[in-house]
Amino acid sequence: MESTLFFDIFRFFYFIGFLGLHVLLLLGVFLEWFRERKVFKNQDNLFPFVSLVIPVHNESRRIEGLLRSLEMQDYPQAEIIFVDDRSEDESASMIRDFIGRMKGKKVELITLKENPGVNRKQYALARGIEKSSGDFILFTDADCEMSPCWIRGMVKRLSDKSTGAVIAPVFKHPRGEKFYKGKKFLSLYQCFEHGIRYVYLAGSTGLGSPGGGFGNNLIFRRECLEIVGGYEKIPPSPTEDAALISAIRSSGKYKIRSALGQDVHVMTQGENSWKELINQTLRWNNGGLFSRDLLTRLNFSFLMITIGMGIVSVPLLPFIPSIWPLPLAVFISMSLNSVVNLSLFRASLPRHSFAFGLNLFFTPTYFTFLTILGFLGIRPDWKGKAIQ
Repeated sequence: MESTLFFDIFRFFYFIGFLGLHVLLLLGVFLEWFRERKVFKNQDNLFPFVSLVIPVHNESRRIEGLLRSLEMQDYPQAEIIFVDDRSEDESASMIRDFIGRMKGKKVELITLKENPGVNRKQYALARGIEKSSGDFILFTDADCEMSPCWIRGMVKRLSDKSTGAVIAPVFKHPRGEKFYKGKKFLSLYQCFEHGIRYVYLAGSTGLGSPGGGFGNNLIFRRECLEIVGGYEKIPPSPTEDAALISAIRSSGKYKIRSALGQDVHVMTQGENSWKELINQTLRWNNGGLFSRDLLTRLNFSFLMITIGMGIVSVPLLPFIPSIWPLPLAVFISMSLNSVVNLSLFRASLPRHSFAFGLNLFFTPTYFTFLTILGFLGIRPDWKGKAIQ
C-alpha cells in the first residue's frame, strides 16, 4: 500500500513538474520577446565598431553563400577576420578573391599552419580575436548565410548597456525535392530540430539561466572577454560557445539575451547523413550534460533525463498502464514547444504538413537516444578528429 502511494506521488509529481517546467520556459521566451521589443523602441543610432571573426577549415564547397551574404551587409562600421585553420582545399583562395572584391572594406585573412589547441575551433577563434579591434565581437561559421541587416540587427540587441552578449537562432537550409535523394525526413528534421533547441535556450535565457548558444550566431562586448580572462581561458569543451556564455553569466556583471527576430536568423547547411547529424548533435548534447558550469550541467541534465524517462516509459505502457502520466507530460510539453517554434520561426522553416508531428514524436525520442549515448561515454569528433 505504501509503495503504491509513493508511486502515485512520483508519477503525478513528474507530470505536474515537467509541464510546469515547460510553462516556465515558455514564459521565459515571452519575456525575451517583450525585452526585444523594448530595446528596439529605445535604441539609439550609434554604430559601434564590430569585429566579425570566422573560422574556416576545408569549407570551399560551402563558403560561397557566406561570402555573398557578407558582401550585402549594410552595417557601416565592421571588420571581417577569416581564420584559415590549415585548410587543404580552395577555401583560402576563395577568401582572397573575396577580399579583392571588398575594396575599401577592412577584411583580413589569418592562416594557421598548425593548431595545438585541445579545442581546435576555440584556438582558431582566439587567434582571430587577437587581431580584432572592434567594441563588439561577432561569431559565425563559413557555411552560414544571413540577411543584409544581420550585423545591424545583432548590434541593436546590445544597445542596452547592461547586456553583455546576445545569442540568436540558427536554422538548417530546407533542401528542394531534387536534393533529397531518399533523405527527405533527415533534411526536414534538421530544419525543425534547431528551432526546438532554440525555444529551450531562449526560455532558459529569459529566466536568467542561459547555458548555451549557437556559436555561429553570437555577439558579445569585448569587455566580457576581459572579465573572463580571455577566450583561451575558457575551459576546453565540446561546445566552446556554450562555455563562453556560461562564463559571462557566472561573472555576474552583464546580462545575456536571446534574439528572436527574423532579421538575425542565420541559415546553415544541413548534414548529409544520419551519422553526421548524430555526431554533430551528440557534441552539443555532451556539451550540456558534462558542462564544467554546474548550473548548465544540472539544468540540461535534468531536462534530458526527464524527457528520457517519459520516452522510455512508452514501450512499458502495455505492461504498466499506470505510468501514463510520464509520456503524456512529454508529449504535451513538446506540443507547446512545437507551437512556439512554428509560430516564432515560421519565416525560416519549411512549410510541411507533418512538421508538427515530427517535433511532437521524433524529437523527444532522438534527444533520449543522444542522452543515452552520452552517458555511455560515446564521444563525437569534429572535422574527422576526436574531441578530447
